[in-house]
Amino acid sequence: MPESGASNPVFVMRTTVRHAPGMVRGSLGDNGPVTRPRYRTVLLDLDGTLVDSAPGILGTLRTAFDQVGVPWDDTVIGPHLLGPPLYESLPPLVGAENAEKILALYRPLYRESGLLKSTPYPGIEDLLRALVAADVRLGLATSKAEPAAREILANQGWTELFAAITGDTVDAQRPSKAAVVEEALRRLGSPAPEETIMVGDRLHDVVGSGRHGISCLGAGWGYAEPGELDTAGAIAVYDSVPDLQAAVL
Repeated sequence: MPESGASNPVFVMRTTVRHAPGMVRGSLGDNGPVTRPRYRTVLLDLDGTLVDSAPGILGTLRTAFDQVGVPWDDTVIGPHLLGPPLYESLPPLVGAENAEKILALYRPLYRESGLLKSTPYPGIEDLLRALVAADVRLGLATSKAEPAAREILANQGWTELFAAITGDTVDAQRPSKAAVVEEALRRLGSPAPEETIMVGDRLHDVVGSGRHGISCLGAGWGYAEPGELDTAGAIAVYDSVPDLQAAVL
């Protein structure tokens, strides 16, 4: 579901860059040219980018659906639903009243057990630690409620890797990805857009970061529909974490 105000999409060819030069030459040092990462700041989405959270989210949702008495349809409710906040994506499917009841049950259930089912994608931890070792500042920018996002990072031992961790507020004060990115950038001290990149798996990541003049690299292993990231304007889409790492380092 595009964010309001997004321009009409233009279909483009999928781009997968496997060996993009990730270092920029600087001044000469004692041992030759000094290199630095292409980007000084990397904003990262969480669900579908760093971790596969679909089993925990969808399993908890199904429990809540059953308790409310709303029929579950696998053809309608699936990983493609993930990305925007559930309080936005559920009402068109089940109605506002049912969505409110479902989410009232879902939230405590998810915090209790669902988020523990989030698992890192292969290569993600190596990527994060390589970026930090290269003096790249990492910022988490997710539409998940910030307390839950922080708990997932803590469970993986990643908290200390991030210079800023930003999510939606528990009372939905950052309902769009653009609002989350805005707050993440503020916490990071407003880094230069040309030295900052977003990495995400849904069109909301592309559109939300673009509102602040920041380009987006697509995590092709996430929850996007075919062609979604290209249509939204991602500058490249990567099929694996090592391919992405080759481009940014």
